[in-house]
Amino acid sequence: MDIKATLHPGQNGTKELQAKYGDKLVCVRYRYDKIRKKRFKTIELIIDEKEWIPSPGAPARKKEFFLDIAARETTLRNKIKTVGGTWEPSENAWKLTWEKIVELGLESRIKSQKETRSS
Repeated sequence: MDIKATLHPGQNGTKELQAKYGDKLVCVRYRYDKIRKKRFKTIELIIDEKEWIPSPGAPARKKEFFLDIAARETTLRNKIKTVGGTWEPSENAWKLTWEKIVELGLESRIKSQKETRSS
């Protein structure tokens, strides 16, 4: 199904649902099924709320870090390139997002915990 519109509380098309669900309403979506030729109106609701404190040491998923990868590690360099990593000649290091570093298990290769300037 394709999503054609996402409406937030207060927008036209959400007021009746907002009256019914109040602050629990997150959004209203219109989904279209081309095969069955039908439109579906769906809602997203908050069903639970708890206190949460983010870990202070956990970097954001999209932040980039420099990695120490030796020139002879061609297989690893190719993996890094495949997931969007880039070579930074000024740092003599590969640059990759935290999310991809964790995915590849390269946390120990972060170059002196130095975050990139572009983050």
